[in-house]
Amino acid sequence: MNEHDSIAAPRQAISHPRYLVSVRLSDGALAETVFDPTAGRTIFCVFRDGEPHYEEQITDANQIIVPYTARNNLIRHDVVRFSSRADNFESEASLIAEIRAFIHQFVDVSPLFEAIASYYVLLSWVYDSFNELPYLRVIGEPGSGKTRFLLTVGSICYKPIFASGASSVSPIFRILHAFQGTLVIDEGDFRASDEHAEIVKILNNGHARGFPVLRSELSPTGEYNPRAYRVFGPKLVATRGFFQDRALESRCITEELGQRRLRDDIPINLPPSHGMRALSLRNKLLTFRFKNVGKRHIVDSLVDRTIEPRLNQVFVPLLSLVEDASVRAELQELARRYHGEIIAERGMDSEAQILEIIRDMLAQNAPLAIKDISDWFSDRHGDEYERKVTAKWIGWIIRKRLRLGTQKRHGVYVIADGSVAKLERLFDRYGINKEEVGVPPSVTPPNGLPQPHELPGS
Repeated sequence: MNEHDSIAAPRQAISHPRYLVSVRLSDGALAETVFDPTAGRTIFCVFRDGEPHYEEQITDANQIIVPYTARNNLIRHDVVRFSSRADNFESEASLIAEIRAFIHQFVDVSPLFEAIASYYVLLSWVYDSFNELPYLRVIGEPGSGKTRFLLTVGSICYKPIFASGASSVSPIFRILHAFQGTLVIDEGDFRASDEHAEIVKILNNGHARGFPVLRSELSPTGEYNPRAYRVFGPKLVATRGFFQDRALESRCITEELGQRRLRDDIPINLPPSHGMRALSLRNKLLTFRFKNVGKRHIVDSLVDRTIEPRLNQVFVPLLSLVEDASVRAELQELARRYHGEIIAERGMDSEAQILEIIRDMLAQNAPLAIKDISDWFSDRHGDEYERKVTAKWIGWIIRKRLRLGTQKRHGVYVIADGSVAKLERLFDRYGINKEEVGVPPSVTPPNGLPQPHELPGS
């Protein structure tokens, strides 16, 4: 059971205590673990009838629920951090201003990313109201401020889990599953290739609800038994470069650090007040969670149909929390800029080059024969590829990557008539300007119409 589960139906007798971090009770009240560092103990903060109540353990539906103890190594060593109580705040606007002031004091990022990070903190405390989430990512070389960003922004997110405290990736799956908080991870802490692959697996599965990671574990009897780990949740990530996986890359809202001289007012070392201020903010944000979780939702009017659907999944949850009109406009402009970068990057692919050739052939009313497309491609771009350009390879890209059907006509493989209608959508997707028609290659006959060729085995 995790914090999003409701307690099971009543049983005949009270069962053994169950250790949980957060739980929704049968009466609808939400209970969250809080840790009092002065007393050195954990208790539950239960929000009921608009007020917080503190209980050492909860009996609900004939089940005893207790919080993880303060002796737990993850709590003792600050791997996972909690609020100490639920404190009031003046207004959501004042809370955002306080979050932003805290980030500004210790981290040097652009004003837009500072605002984004502030709202991302807010999003992390109600993330379970949404089905998809973006990741907040900083890129930079050692010494550029990545760790400072993770420590500062991460310290005020919902149940931050500082993965650098783990000796390997393996425990992170279990910690995420048990605590269901915000993963704060520096890619540089896990340099082995297999560990990096495991991190990517967490990131690929953790952006949307309902995609657990399966891992085979050894049972007490020696039998391997697959287990599903929930890894959905907000994530702060620091990397030295961009992800090779484009889908994963597109889920990140990114700031490149180290591009300018560090502000003079940024402290070189974090003072003791940093931790105290972070705890004070977590206490106020716990009240924000109690009052808003389950009530926040996607604002459909913020969906921008002119950009990639995945970018809407990334930006709309964040936009749905932003009340400042200027920040919202900047975020929407950033989403459009990301969309343009995706289109530009796609435009450099072999698929885009093939589509440009198809566009030019259509402009000349030329038959879309695979062999002729291959000849045009070889003439224009053959020098850009180490491999030999063949009709078989071009045909594979057309069928498997562009998803265009082919058919044999008069002994020649051509793009199927039923697939031609898809080209308009592909031109838009790859940013192909239908007005810019290129010069025909040298292999084109004088009449401007490429002649179909026999293409056995295409």
